[in-house]
Amino acid sequence: MTEQQHLTHIDEKGDVRMVDVSEKDITKRVAVAEGFISMHPDTLALIVEGKAAKGDVLACARVAGVMAAKQTSTLIPMCHPLNITKAKVECEPVHAGEREDGRVGIHVTTTTGVTGKTGIEMEALTAASVACLTIYDMCKAVDRGMEIMDVRLLLKDGGKTGLWTREEQGE
Repeated sequence: MTEQQHLTHIDEKGDVRMVDVSEKDITKRVAVAEGFISMHPDTLALIVEGKAAKGDVLACARVAGVMAAKQTSTLIPMCHPLNITKAKVECEPVHAGEREDGRVGIHVTTTTGVTGKTGIEMEALTAASVACLTIYDMCKAVDRGMEIMDVRLLLKDGGKTGLWTREEQGE
C-alpha cells in the first residue's frame, strides 16, 4: 500500500463508516470472481450424474449465488445497496487431472454488473462464496470433508480506477 492509499471505510478517528459516494460519477461497473469447492470424486460423480439426494446441486448453487449478490449489502455492513443489473453464476465440474493440485470439485465463476456510483466487487465475491456454500450444504450428508478455497476477485472495471485484473498483478 502506498502513502496515498488508505482504507476508505475507516475515518480520521479510526471508526468504521460507510463511504459517501454522493459526489462520484455514475459509470457502468462489472466484477468477476471465482471460488472452488473440492470434494471426493464420488461426490462429484453424484453431482454430475444428477443423483444428489437434495436435487440439482448446480442449479441450486447458481440461484443461491444470484440471490446472494442481490443481498450483499444486508450481509456486509459497509456495502451500499445496489441496483444490480447483472448477476451470473457458472458452475463447472473439475475432474481428476484438470487442476495442478489434483483436486476435483466444482469451479464457480460469478459476474456482476451495475450502473452506479460504487463498485460491484463484493457482490461478485459474495455470489461465489454462497454458491460454494450451497454446494457444501447440498452434499454434506455424503462428504463433510469438502473444502471451499480460492475465493478471489479476478476482474473489476469501471469507476475512477478503471480496469483491474488479477493477471495484471502477476497472480
